[in-house]
Amino acid sequence: MKRQIIDTIERYQKIIIHRHVRPDPDAYGSQMGLKELIKKNYPDKEVLAAGTHDELLTYLGKPDQVTEADYEGALVIVTDTANTDRIDGEFFKQGSFLLKIDHHPNEDPYGDERWVNTEASSCSEMIYTLFEEGQASYGWEISTEAARFLFAGIVGDTGRFMFQSTTEKTFEIASSLIKQPFDRTKLFAGMYEVERKILHLQGYIYQNFTIDEHGAAYIKLTREILDQFDVTVSETSQLVGSLGNVEGICAWIIFVEEDDQIRVRLRSKGPVINTLAMQYNGGGHPLASGASVYSWDEANEVIVKLAEICRNY
Repeated sequence: MKRQIIDTIERYQKIIIHRHVRPDPDAYGSQMGLKELIKKNYPDKEVLAAGTHDELLTYLGKPDQVTEADYEGALVIVTDTANTDRIDGEFFKQGSFLLKIDHHPNEDPYGDERWVNTEASSCSEMIYTLFEEGQASYGWEISTEAARFLFAGIVGDTGRFMFQSTTEKTFEIASSLIKQPFDRTKLFAGMYEVERKILHLQGYIYQNFTIDEHGAAYIKLTREILDQFDVTVSETSQLVGSLGNVEGICAWIIFVEEDDQIRVRLRSKGPVINTLAMQYNGGGHPLASGASVYSWDEANEVIVKLAEICRNY
């Protein structure tokens, strides 16, 4: 499949790469890492990264300005995005060919061609293995910028190599990437600056979450609470793993109130929860998923269903 993807990339002069809305480091890392890889090995190609920029990730980089006209005759690649509803950008279907590269369960098999590997720690890890195939079969080289993006994506999606998704292969890839001369100190400083701002809200979560007798836990972060701690909706993505260290918790939800919806961030230590997320406009990994509801009454339904999942686990 990786060689087939490279052959597809070689056929197109213009390539536009998308990722998911509300991006995290792996979304930027896989998207822009792939962009830099293609630019390094095919300098005559036009490669654009599409999507709305998140200021929290400015330390990594910024996407390009992409217009509808750019899609004519283009190869469109979507990285790190499980379903079409989460693709950031409205014109992704208007290219000549659509390719999906992802590490989430393939519940929405969109695209003309798909490469899905749920065993990978991150989509950035997948992009590196694509580079390995390109290096072995086509003489690809990796640039310092590509390495920086991919390393950031892997670090972000593995929780700095602490999550169970981290494998021996993950460490091998990270070891190879840091041979490139990018500034790791500056990269981690950018990550830490985001983390530092939300430490006070993290303390609030530890003090105010609710847990039942079966280990189902949740916390509701309303607009008022976010304003109180001066934390944006995007910044709360750094908090989703907070309750994972609490003894007795089986699975948990962090609800985050936005202007037009309530984000549902689901995590689990064992029970499969992506099927629950799929019932509420979402999806993701079996133990790490996201969804959206549109009222606190609907949020309470999710709480009841998570409790049932934990009870039956």
